[in-house]
Amino acid sequence: MEKGLIHLYCGDGKGKTTAAMGLCLRAAGQGLSVGIAQFLKPGNSGELNILEHIPNVVIYPFIKSVKFTVAMTDEERNQASEFYTALFTEIKKSAVNLDVLLLDEVVSAVTEKILDAELLYDFLQNRPQGLEVIITGRNPPDRLMDMADYISEIKMIRHPYEKGIKARPGIEL
Repeated sequence: MEKGLIHLYCGDGKGKTTAAMGLCLRAAGQGLSVGIAQFLKPGNSGELNILEHIPNVVIYPFIKSVKFTVAMTDEERNQASEFYTALFTEIKKSAVNLDVLLLDEVVSAVTEKILDAELLYDFLQNRPQGLEVIITGRNPPDRLMDMADYISEIKMIRHPYEKGIKARPGIEL
């Protein structure tokens, strides 16, 4: 690809990560080099379990015991911020070797001030020329929406969580 584009999957509905992972699987199936980083998630999704076995897919480290930001103490927020800032530095360095990069829930990391928004904006503006970047999360800032070439909003109309049904492996995990 001569020019990589920016995909943004946003909204309050289930399926942002699922769609993004599907695109990563499609890219890997076509022989493209794919990097996947998850922010504010413990890395226990079924997609990662299978994608990590594909040779041209890189799964970046994650915090296995990460909590929802509303449940984090100030110390945990600081630790998460340090981890994700260092992770983002690693991603920027290795992005030159990728065709596709997924930054799953990076929007939440930015809006919750766990990751400095300027790091993300600078990376997107100065990314390697052919790098396709996929970003997910709720309530993206206007600046991020202005940068995106694709924007898909996933709207929640009904969700089993409203009935007390928790996330199920293979479906939501």
